[in-house]
Amino acid sequence: MRYDGWKETRLIDVIDINPRTPLRKGTLAKKVSMQDVAEFTRKIQSYEIAEFTSGSKFKNGDTLLARITPCLENGKTAYVDILEDNEIAFGSTEFIVLRAKEGITDSKFVYYLAISPEFRNIAIKSMTGSSGRQRVQSDVLVNTVIDLPPLEEQKRIANVLSAIDDKIELNNEINQTLEELAQTIFKRWFVDFEFPNENGEPYKSSGGKFVESKLGMIPEGWRVATIGDLGDVVGGGTPSKKREDYFTQNGIPWITPKDLSNSKNRYVERGSVDITEEGLKNSSAKLLPKGTVLFSSRAPIGYIAIAKNEVTTNQGFKSVIPHKDIGSEFMFQVLKYNKDLIESRASGTTFKEISGGELKKVPIVLPKMEVIQRYNEAVRSLGELICNNEEEINALISMRDSLLPKLMSGEIRVVDAEREVEVCLQKSS
Repeated sequence: MRYDGWKETRLIDVIDINPRTPLRKGTLAKKVSMQDVAEFTRKIQSYEIAEFTSGSKFKNGDTLLARITPCLENGKTAYVDILEDNEIAFGSTEFIVLRAKEGITDSKFVYYLAISPEFRNIAIKSMTGSSGRQRVQSDVLVNTVIDLPPLEEQKRIANVLSAIDDKIELNNEINQTLEELAQTIFKRWFVDFEFPNENGEPYKSSGGKFVESKLGMIPEGWRVATIGDLGDVVGGGTPSKKREDYFTQNGIPWITPKDLSNSKNRYVERGSVDITEEGLKNSSAKLLPKGTVLFSSRAPIGYIAIAKNEVTTNQGFKSVIPHKDIGSEFMFQVLKYNKDLIESRASGTTFKEISGGELKKVPIVLPKMEVIQRYNEAVRSLGELICNNEEEINALISMRDSLLPKLMSGEIRVVDAEREVEVCLQKSS
């Protein structure tokens, strides 16, 4: 169904694809790489200043769409808003630049069109080239036919979706601040040894006693221990991929390192696929309790998350079930702070991996139990806030991903979407 004012049109007639933008060779400009585009967000996280030699040129308001697999599949698409007035930047030739035509299309609407499932499927299907490095064909996009709403309705659609993304970004920024605060407290207490003494004063600064150890001077009453002393180190496993009945969409949560790479959440509930009871019984995967700290042991080493519920993992993890008096919060920060040390003890030729036995032997300074308990109590509220914000982010992402294709196709009217989003944002504020 096409609403009044909507029209069927070729993409090239309403969007400039890889438009010509003047930038002389040798000019110093901002250079953006694939790595600089944040996954699953609309932001460019960083850039470098470099001399322009070649590559895609773009300006504020443009949309950068990754041309190659797996970058396109991993959500490498960004709306450009990092430049000064009239500034031109450049990036890899593996970006396709989409630019709104003035008076015809809205720049943010173009961005949301580019991340819509229908458009992304068209881009993926157009790919040609060798396996793993296939490229989107611009000439296919040029002739893609879309239903385009009037300009004012484009702006309203973009505003609805932007309101959701703005809230997601705000929650992410809050969580980053909360995580940095938890890390700061951990470092101050357990690295700088400025934990509160019995009088509430910083231990080291107020003359606390120290003793020698294999890891240097440590507070009196503390000792050198290992990660194995803090909890049970448990590996994971993968049921046979030849058995479809071992996998399901609504079974026992099963986490892979890719799941943590995709979400970046501190707390994890489930991955992209679950396993069945039969899959669990017939594999080396183990059911891990709520509060287990998951630690990826290879490809790469060091993705960390806390299980929100019972989960299993594949063999790419060496997870730690913390002892009751250690707690998840302290265990999480110990692994995070010692990531480089753990990685240095990994071995392997094809890729580095830390074994369960080696992880258990990683040395750490073990504080008195009452100090660990006080730390867990001090940061518990921070963890709860992060968890709540992540749940809200997940709900907002689901809403955005549900509304996006419906708004782009005209299945739902923008006025109805505006009401739905307004109610949701009011509840979360």
